Amino acid sequence: MSQAQWVFSAVLITSFFGPFLGSSINLAIPYMAKEFNVLPSFLTWYVSAYLLGSIAVLVPMGKLADIMGRKKIYTYGLYLFIVMTIGAGLADSLRMLITFSFLQGIASAMIFSTGMTLLVAVHKITERGKVIGYSAAATYIGLSLGPFLGGIITHFWGWRSIFFLIAIGLGLSLIAIKKVHDEWYGQKEPFDIKGSLLYFFASTSLLYGCSSYAENYYGKYLMALGLILFVVFVLVQRKIINPVLNIKLFSKNIIFAMSNLAAMINYSATFAISFVLSLYLQLIQNLDAPTAGMIILIQPLLMALFSPLAGSLSDKIQPRIVATVGMALNTIGLVLLLFISETSSVFYIAGALVIIGLGFALFSSPNNNAIMSAVEQKDHGVAASVLSAMRLFGQGFSMALVNLFLSFFINLEPDYHKALLLGFKNIFVVFSGLSFVGIFISLARGKNKDK
Repeated sequence: MSQAQWVFSAVLITSFFGPFLGSSINLAIPYMAKEFNVLPSFLTWYVSAYLLGSIAVLVPMGKLADIMGRKKIYTYGLYLFIVMTIGAGLADSLRMLITFSFLQGIASAMIFSTGMTLLVAVHKITERGKVIGYSAAATYIGLSLGPFLGGIITHFWGWRSIFFLIAIGLGLSLIAIKKVHDEWYGQKEPFDIKGSLLYFFASTSLLYGCSSYAENYYGKYLMALGLILFVVFVLVQRKIINPVLNIKLFSKNIIFAMSNLAAMINYSATFAISFVLSLYLQLIQNLDAPTAGMIILIQPLLMALFSPLAGSLSDKIQPRIVATVGMALNTIGLVLLLFISETSSVFYIAGALVIIGLGFALFSSPNNNAIMSAVEQKDHGVAASVLSAMRLFGQGFSMALVNLFLSFFINLEPDYHKALLLGFKNIFVVFSGLSFVGIFISLARGKNKDK
């Protein structure tokens, strides 16, 4: 096998198992809560810790990879993720599990801030969209199979088996990347420690503040602190010679700036759909969990099927055109979900998910292609890190909106089911509005020069 094939294999494996972990462990949360003798709601800290660890080091890790070597950081990330995943499987307390989760998040940042840059480095410009599309497809397959396989694994072998399976899978990725002998660097320059620390505290304050806004009085203060620190971060980055994040990528590169903003908006508008519909189908429609899971499965399956096609399409025509069509389809699907009621047909829900699944596939790979093609090779590491950060910020904001609206309407409306339905409808109003704005953001990015 060639180096390109080994890199492709390694990245495809991690693209599958990362999302598989998140979607499969959700099925195991009641079992984990029972074993640790806590309420299931406490297990949300497992997810939050992972997200915090990832976003806190993503951008600095991309810069560090440019300096130390992208394959090296990717490999170290795999080692750390495997060890922490085994640790999570052996954890004997919730505190220990959350600690391992945070460290898993850091390891995932090392992997996913470098994986795409390695793919781009070993493939021609005309092949970028295709390989990015296959990587996206692996992600969506992981998301799709997670609930189904996670439930089976947990039922027969226990929730800890999920972690051990993932550790074995990532071991295969480690074997593949070890077959690659070349190394890829960006610009070798001093590492910006001050900027990295500012980014760490700004991102964790903002994300934690968003997540806890509806539950804790200090959430809004943390959000404000995070925003202030981000302003300071930008001002500092503009003045220093070797910043951890090249602000000029945003200020002087409209394609890069708008494509990343479009990515954040897209994830903000779509990430929590499966969470909301899971509650709607089980609590409002009174469907059992397997039936609800099969319906929700439609969206990631469509993503997996059409992502490679969308990526290849963006190699031939302007990525912004393909991505904008995808965002428009997302908006249509979200508008359809505005009209859900207690008696809505499951076929109506399924139809909306088909449209959103196709729309997300058409948006994601071409948008990633546009971002990576908009910067020079020396900036690929930082570009991939920024894209991943935008994805995580979007996911965090999406869930924060769900928490905010559900908490508000549950306190306002004494009938629990009516409160949920009101919350769902208002959530989809906001999601539809965000996606509609995203259409124009996607169009405003302009044309990639190499297309």
